[in-house]
Amino acid sequence: MAGADPGAHIGELLDRLGREAGPRARETADELVRSVVEFYGEGLARTVRLLRSAPAGSDPLAVLTADELVGDLLILHDLHPDDTMTRVGQALDKVRPYLGSHAGDVEVAGLDTDAAEGPTLRLRLRGSCDGCPSSTQTVRWTIEEAVARLAPEIAHIEVEGVAEAPAEQPLLQIQPRPPDGTPGPPPSSAAPEPPHWHTLAAPALPAHDRTTRVADIDGNALLLVRLPGNLYAYRDRCPGCGADLRTAPLDGEFLSCSACAARFDVRHAGRGEGAHLEPLPLLEEDGAVRVAVPELLGAGS
Repeated sequence: MAGADPGAHIGELLDRLGREAGPRARETADELVRSVVEFYGEGLARTVRLLRSAPAGSDPLAVLTADELVGDLLILHDLHPDDTMTRVGQALDKVRPYLGSHAGDVEVAGLDTDAAEGPTLRLRLRGSCDGCPSSTQTVRWTIEEAVARLAPEIAHIEVEGVAEAPAEQPLLQIQPRPPDGTPGPPPSSAAPEPPHWHTLAAPALPAHDRTTRVADIDGNALLLVRLPGNLYAYRDRCPGCGADLRTAPLDGEFLSCSACAARFDVRHAGRGEGAHLEPLPLLEEDGAVRVAVPELLGAGS
């Protein structure tokens, strides 16, 4: 292809696909090409804007890598100045404050670039997640999202050392499909779907330390609690009596249900006496707040 017109070559390939696979395949390929062109076009536009508005004397690469989309393009073409493990370390640094609230920390156990499923990152989680299965799952999701944003070339993440649900109260079970006519497990026993991440704007967030605010995302009520140094997200529901927590008084780092007076430690995964609030994955970075809403949130209401 040296010296050839790339646009003409792409057109020839699309024409050939249309002849060999039919018009529907050609339409799909045309849409794919448009999406790729838009993706790179947005990346180029951002690059120009970022470099034009960069302060005098700033490092151009540092300016570009701070933008997620441009950074992804640099990674895709092996132009990013930081290697994979450096960016993994940066991602884990972002989630450590969140992990600390679950009485845990995370360290890298290894990176297998030759794994069959693609580059596989092995992490070791230290801590018990306060013995709360939902806390364990939110920790997994938060780590996976943080790594995906800074090291998208990682195809698979394995996390060792997390607390499992107690044997007498299993959180999730995956069983073989029962024979026809045999009652199957209830819907709540299905494996959890990946959560959907949402960006929250300032009006939806608590404005000051030791204040709360309820945000609605896709019909789900989320209780946001701001304590000095961190923001926390929980399902707006008392696990003891089922009442909402939007009017619950906050005493230091403890939230008290207005209906049943149960107290929950906001900073430590929402633990209480015999029950936990339902924590939600949350990432707070560069002034933006992103929170995940699991697919099964609200299933028990």
